[in-house]
Amino acid sequence: MIQYNFYKNPATFSTEEEISVMEFLFKHLEQYGDAKPDIQKCIDYALGRKGKPGGIILTAKDERDIVGAVIINFTGMKGYIPENILVYIATHNGYRGRGIGKRLMQLAIEQTDGNIALHVEPDNPAKKLYEKLGFTNKYLEMRLNK
Repeated sequence: MIQYNFYKNPATFSTEEEISVMEFLFKHLEQYGDAKPDIQKCIDYALGRKGKPGGIILTAKDERDIVGAVIINFTGMKGYIPENILVYIATHNGYRGRGIGKRLMQLAIEQTDGNIALHVEPDNPAKKLYEKLGFTNKYLEMRLNK
């Protein structure tokens, strides 16, 4: 049985859990992932550290291990930028196809106020899930990497 956990308050999120989420995302984001220090920055932001607006962290666990995770950061901007950005979502590769990612997305949508933005690579299989949940591709993202 999969148990879903919601974290918004840093006091309810143990250091052990934080490290587990960071390690899980690093491993299971695979080619769509980031370096551990960047994932940690996202966790810090979601937990409202250093004056950041905060966010939410959702996990899915089997009896003892994380099998899915989502991090959404609040932008603090309403109207011209979505209020939330889904930064990371991953499902354990041994648990994919069981609806865990879909349920995590549904919970993330329920637990946030306002619009949600996310970035997805065109070849990412999760793109179909996002579209089924109502996400649309309104803009083409452009970046200047310096």
